[in-house]
Amino acid sequence: MTFTGGAAAALARLRGDGHTPVDISRVPAREAAERELSDPKYHENDPNLLQRGLSRFWEWVDELFGAASTATPGGVLGLIVIVVLVAALVAALWWRLGTPHRAPGTTGDSLFADGPRTARDHRTAAAKHASAGRWNEAVQERMRAIVRSLEERTLLEPRPGRTADEAAAEAGRSLPSHADDLRLAARTFDDVTYGGRTADEPAYRRVEELDTALERTRPTLDAASTGTPA
Repeated sequence: MTFTGGAAAALARLRGDGHTPVDISRVPAREAAERELSDPKYHENDPNLLQRGLSRFWEWVDELFGAASTATPGGVLGLIVIVVLVAALVAALWWRLGTPHRAPGTTGDSLFADGPRTARDHRTAAAKHASAGRWNEAVQERMRAIVRSLEERTLLEPRPGRTADEAAAEAGRSLPSHADDLRLAARTFDDVTYGGRTADEPAYRRVEELDTALERTRPTLDAASTGTPA
């Protein structure tokens, strides 16, 4: 039986005179080698648990990419192209849709979160925000002014918890010529309020112009039922 390293050292202790080998069976020899190799001095340079874990992780990643590259047209280069395309698609969707937000209809999505105020109050607040360049707040207040004005004119029934989308859909049935602009204004409100998007002056001016146009629209007596503005 041939021994190396610590096992040879252990076996040396079993020699009779330090030079003459002792005839030793396999089991005692293995036990002697195990006792010798259990000495901490042989494990001083062993990698720690974290290093072993990282090493195993990178081995797994290497195996994963190796398996994927063999199944992908073009090998490793084809796999890299696919990964880049997927990342670009995810980034484009994130930019287009914004941060995911809560589904409409929950209490937190209520259009009016700070108590009842008049349309005039909301317009005044919107003008102050706009003059200071706070376009997100300006858009929010102007959209609230639109909905409050429609409620004051009885084109919308006052209802707590109504969302911007719901208000736009309901008002669009009574004022169909402005239905598309109402939906766009509601979408802008949702984007800056729940979607993490940032409004700019043109976005605010569109909502402001819609507010002015709605103020000038005078529905007939049956406008609510027929959807025909005067």
